[in-house]
Amino acid sequence: MPPSPASAPRRTVLAALAAAAGTAATAATAAPAAALTGACSDPATCPDEAGGDHAPAPGGPVDNRFWHTYTDWRCGTAAGTRAVAGHRPALVIDTPAGRTDYTDPHTGRTAAWEYAVWTSPVHTSAVPATEVVTSWNAHTPPGTWLQAELAGTYGDGTGTPWFVMGRWAAGDTDIRRTSVDDQSDGRASVWTDTLSVDDPASGLRLVSYRLRVTLYRRPGTTLTPVVWRLGAMASDVPDRFTVPPSEPGLDHELIVPRYSQNTHIGQYPEYDNGGEAWCSPTSSQMIVEYWGRRPSPADLAWVDPAFADPQVCHAARFTYDHQYAGCGNWTFNAAYAATYPDMNAVVTRLRSLTDLETLIGAGIPAITSQSFRKEELTGAGYGTSGHLMTVIGFTADGDVIANDPASPSNEAVRRVYRRREWESIWLRTKRYNAAGKVVSGTGGVCYLFFPDRPTPAQRKALAAVGVR
Repeated sequence: MPPSPASAPRRTVLAALAAAAGTAATAATAAPAAALTGACSDPATCPDEAGGDHAPAPGGPVDNRFWHTYTDWRCGTAAGTRAVAGHRPALVIDTPAGRTDYTDPHTGRTAAWEYAVWTSPVHTSAVPATEVVTSWNAHTPPGTWLQAELAGTYGDGTGTPWFVMGRWAAGDTDIRRTSVDDQSDGRASVWTDTLSVDDPASGLRLVSYRLRVTLYRRPGTTLTPVVWRLGAMASDVPDRFTVPPSEPGLDHELIVPRYSQNTHIGQYPEYDNGGEAWCSPTSSQMIVEYWGRRPSPADLAWVDPAFADPQVCHAARFTYDHQYAGCGNWTFNAAYAATYPDMNAVVTRLRSLTDLETLIGAGIPAITSQSFRKEELTGAGYGTSGHLMTVIGFTADGDVIANDPASPSNEAVRRVYRRREWESIWLRTKRYNAAGKVVSGTGGVCYLFFPDRPTPAQRKALAAVGVR
């Protein structure tokens, strides 16, 4: 029997851990909270404070809001940060707001750090949400890192605490990038990369939120993280075992590099048991290279020269979440892709294969998350509790062409899957596992990687699926 191409779903694993540990407690942040005063000086220029202009894709259950323009950065609340103009506006440390000690839970080392904080305006979601997933695109040179947080307001007017959505660095020598477990207010909980309402059937929803990013550097230096994009995808996908079929509308295939995760089985087992569980970083590396980016020889010098495709090992190491103990953290994969020159990356949800056709038609492949039993996807040859693959095109009959990393070789990675089967396993939010138990599905989750300066057609396609 072939190895499972991915680890068990994050919620299943983490729910079991939380139950064993007892009542979850909200984790403390690594830096003191910044004062939430001094909002945008001219609300008319700030989209969220003026009423919002970031609507969801038409007819969709998803709202995306990403701060990335010079105006966006100026409209937040700064405590030691400043906005930088230019071809890619950014947020950097200006004068540190303070200094704090951080003890890395994965190394036990305590170090002092200077920090500065930026807090977004309140964003009222066009979709009252059961789930929110954050994304950020940043450069963290050695000696720096960042922490992203989210605080929301429920439909009944009560608020959440600040939840840590990730502590991240592009490298792994200063801190170990990590999600933070055991965060809950008794109504919503953080599951690795997702803030989720505990009981959606109750009708409770998050109606608005703020994001906060804290930038850290070694004391006494002029180093700084550079943040180009910060945002979130809020969604309310209904419980569904089946989804409406879509009509084929595209016959086109993109030429995307093909990499197999299975050729890396046993390599670097410290990163989630080697290639057996590397579906996400393998898929991410395919798309990074589709856009003409790749690690340098110096970046890959640490990899055993006997290993083929060392860039896949590299992607696994630098997407690895030391708390989740895996490479499948959605947000960390997007952040990894954006470490390459002039790349943007977000986590979002799409409505249908029609949305994927829109993107493929504009030259944008997508990495999709799905789970299924072996008999539910003809030609896969395996079942999985959670797996990432790359959609690169559609046949004349509308079937899905995917680079599936759960393949025995690079040559075997390209697969054609039946449209109706694939659409169902990707978009549904409920399914029956092999034991007949009802478990969750991902509901159309995908990663989108795209250049900082997309073509007009690409910009239009991204806007059509709610990404700006």
